[in-house]
Amino acid sequence: MQQTLEWTSNNTQQAENTKIPETSLPDDLLLDAYSQSVIHAAEKVSPSVVHITITQSITRGRGADPSSPQQVQGSGSGFIFTPDGFILTNSHVVHSASRIEVTLGDGRRVEAALVGDDPDTDLAVIRISAPNLVPVHLGDSQGIRVGQLAIAIGNPYGFQCTVTAGVVSALGRSLRSKSGRLIDSIIQTDAALNPGNSGGPLVNSQGEVIGVNTAMILPAQGICFAIAINTAKFVAGRLIKDGKIRRSYLGVAGQDVPLHRRVVRYYNLPVESGILVISLEPASPALKAGLREGDLIVSYDGQPVAGIDDLHRLLTEKQVGVPSHLTVIREAAKLDLMIVPEESKATPAD
Repeated sequence: MQQTLEWTSNNTQQAENTKIPETSLPDDLLLDAYSQSVIHAAEKVSPSVVHITITQSITRGRGADPSSPQQVQGSGSGFIFTPDGFILTNSHVVHSASRIEVTLGDGRRVEAALVGDDPDTDLAVIRISAPNLVPVHLGDSQGIRVGQLAIAIGNPYGFQCTVTAGVVSALGRSLRSKSGRLIDSIIQTDAALNPGNSGGPLVNSQGEVIGVNTAMILPAQGICFAIAINTAKFVAGRLIKDGKIRRSYLGVAGQDVPLHRRVVRYYNLPVESGILVISLEPASPALKAGLREGDLIVSYDGQPVAGIDDLHRLLTEKQVGVPSHLTVIREAAKLDLMIVPEESKATPAD
């Protein structure tokens, strides 16, 4: 210990006697790698980020006159992802908007048209017609790693092109949309998000978009979420093609409940919970199939169903019009019903 102290003392004395030559390096060379990465990504992506202002017509109160709705404004973010003016944003930013206006990074204001809206994934595509648009480069969310740099760009509280940085905190989260369905493959980040950031891009150090910023947990700090860009690519493609995402539905309202142990053992069920049918929609596929209130759904199309979220994942576009087996427990008896899902209406409870 004594030798170490003496060594430190001697080196301290030498350091004091050594004069460090003055340098006149430019600021950009003095920036560390972290700062340079954030600057590079922000400069690359910011010209593609837009501020979205919407107008909604709503009727307030029971006694309000429906013929004279009140005009309410809202705002959010989005980003140009094609040279011909397609913009990706959140569904909750533009849903039910009667008018959409986009402010570009260079200050231009352009009217936008809604191309498609999918509340189940909280994604929407709008389109503008303007020259000299700069699209972003879409990355691959499969290559994301926990701990890597994550940069969010948006318009929180109307402050245009605000940049915040953090890391990818976790992957594979699930987030429930306003429609009630789970959105899978959600990215968790501690890059600060605030109201107005919704719909803006989450990018990596190369300036590639890896997610669409969508939500935060209040009053928690540093817990924010983005929809993975691979999900957004799929949804955006379908919205541009069809204006909507086709999904199948059964017309069932239910809740997750545990199954009795004796029932699970007797029928050798792969799940210990199921969906208790609470109500059925009139003329729905479920009603036509003979499903009744009080039934317990435990399997669909040969796949075990432990809850509503499992059923949602199975009710894809491919199931529309396809006869499938629905296994239920009714008063301790196991029944196999044949059901033909129909195309989902607006956003049914399923």
